[in-house]
Amino acid sequence: TEPLPEIFQASGAEVSEETLEESNNKRSEAMAALSEETLEESNNKRSEAMAALSDGNVSDAVRSFTEAIKLNPGSAALYAKRAAALLKQERVNAALQDCDQAVKLNPDSAVAHKLRGRAYRLLGKWLEAAKDLRLACKLDCDEQAMEWLSEVQPNATKLEEHQRRKERRKAEKENQARRDRVKKAQKAQEEARKKADEEDRHTSGRGGGGGMPAGMPDLSDLMADPELMAAFTDPEISAAFQDVSSNPSNIFKYKDNPKVASVINKMMKKFGGSGGGFGGVGGTGGMPTDLGGMGFEGFGDDVASGGTPAKADEPKKDSAAAATDDDLD
Repeated sequence: TEPLPEIFQASGAEVSEETLEESNNKRSEAMAALSEETLEESNNKRSEAMAALSDGNVSDAVRSFTEAIKLNPGSAALYAKRAAALLKQERVNAALQDCDQAVKLNPDSAVAHKLRGRAYRLLGKWLEAAKDLRLACKLDCDEQAMEWLSEVQPNATKLEEHQRRKERRKAEKENQARRDRVKKAQKAQEEARKKADEEDRHTSGRGGGGGMPAGMPDLSDLMADPELMAAFTDPEISAAFQDVSSNPSNIFKYKDNPKVASVINKMMKKFGGSGGGFGGVGGTGGMPTDLGGMGFEGFGDDVASGGTPAKADEPKKDSAAAATDDDLD
C-alpha cells in the first residue's frame, strides 16, 4: 500500500498488540456466551436498522440498533453503526458515547475512530478530532476520513503549536527558577564566606600580628601604620616593649636608645593621650601618656637639663583617673 500523507502520520495513539489481543479475547468470550438464536435475532435487528437508514428513517434505525445491542452488547460494530445514525440526528454527545464504547471493545476499529473524530469536530474539540481522524486514516484510510481530517487539520495544527509554545515557556520558567535558586544559594554561601573571613581577620587583629610583643592591648587600629608594623619585627624593639609592658618604670632604661624611644613616642601619639598603650599598664600602671616632658632625650619633645629623672610616681590608690602631664612635671 502507498504511504499515508504526512498529515495522517502523527496519530497520537498507537494500539499495542497486547491491547488488541485482549480486546479480541473479550469479544470472543462474549460471542461464545451468546446462543445461536440470540445472535441470529441480533443480526436481524441490525438488518432492520440498515434498511431503515436506506429509507431515510433514522429514528427507526436508532431504535433497531439499540435492540440489536441489547441482544449482543459485545459488538463494537453495532455501537459504531448506531453512532453514525445518532450523528445524522445531530445527537453528538450520544454518538460520542457510542464511539467510546466501540473503541473500548475494539481499539483498532477505524470506523469508531473516524466517527468519534467527527463528533469531536462538531463539538469544536479540534485536537481530539485530529487525533482520532489521523488514527482512523492510519488504520483504514477512506475518502471521508481524509476529508474530515483536512477540515480539522488547520485549527488543530495552530492549537498544537500553541501548546508546544506554552510547554516551552513553562520549561523555560522552571529552568529560570532553578537557576535563580542556585544563584541565591551561591550568593548566600559567598556572603557567609566573607563574614567568616571578616571574623577571622578581626580575631587575628585582636591577637596581634607577627613580631608583636605578647601582652599588648588591642592594636588593630595601629596595624595600618607600616612603620610601626616594621618596627615590631625588630627584635630589639620587641624586647623593649616586653620589658616596658611587664614594668612601666623600665621605660627610663631606654632614654638613650633613639630607636626604641622614637617608636614609643609614636605609639603614645597614636594613643592620643588616652592613658593606655601597653597590656597590663592602662591608666593606672604609671605609664606616661606624653613622653615629651619626661626629662630625657629621644622621646619626642625638648627635654629639660639635669640628672636622670626619678622613677615615675605611683598613682594614688583612691584616684579614678590615670596620671596626667601636670602630675609628671
